[in-house]
Amino acid sequence: MKIDIDTIGEDLGLLEAIRTTRAIRRLKPDPVPVELIRKVCEAGTYAPNGGNRQPWFFVAVMDQEKRQFIAEKYRATFNPYIAPAIAAAESADYPEAKRRNMKAAIYLADHLHEAPVHLFVAGWTRRGQPQSQALFPAIQNLLLACRAVGLGASLTTSHLAHGKQIDERLGLSVDTPSIALIPIGWPIGKYGTPTRRSIDTCFYVDEVPASAAAKKK
Repeated sequence: MKIDIDTIGEDLGLLEAIRTTRAIRRLKPDPVPVELIRKVCEAGTYAPNGGNRQPWFFVAVMDQEKRQFIAEKYRATFNPYIAPAIAAAESADYPEAKRRNMKAAIYLADHLHEAPVHLFVAGWTRRGQPQSQALFPAIQNLLLACRAVGLGASLTTSHLAHGKQIDERLGLSVDTPSIALIPIGWPIGKYGTPTRRSIDTCFYVDEVPASAAAKKK
């Protein structure tokens, strides 16, 4: 499939992209052009960031051996974490939407090595801490850009338990740690509007009523 990198994704409306950029965890193993990954990362660089410091690094891992290594470390953290949730999901009254999300997360963990791109977002630290206030807006930008160009993607941080080992493998230092892993590929399934509660349940003018503020989270 021939792709025009310059024009792909340029005609999708912003609000439509926002409403339909859901996490897509089922990905085809088909290769993705590195130029297309570069394009979505470029969108990330237009995120707001204090002092225009632009502290970010985007590391696209496409090498099969490295992706296998990352997937093994990921599963070592993910599988023990998800076990209690799997047990809870066996309950008859467990919400079906949550059950679907869990199945998708398990699928991603099982097939992470097949995802053609493991995109890591990293950045310079400031006062010893990652500059999350800049990096997470950049992540949202590139997720929207993935939606615009037709790629599936999702945000995960489950690699962080083995972050130091993975970062060393990628040439990142303690001063430029990764904060997120975004598996990217051509989607299996469709984009769509995720389930959300009405804005009327969480939008207020001037102040939040005591009854709403007291609700259990």
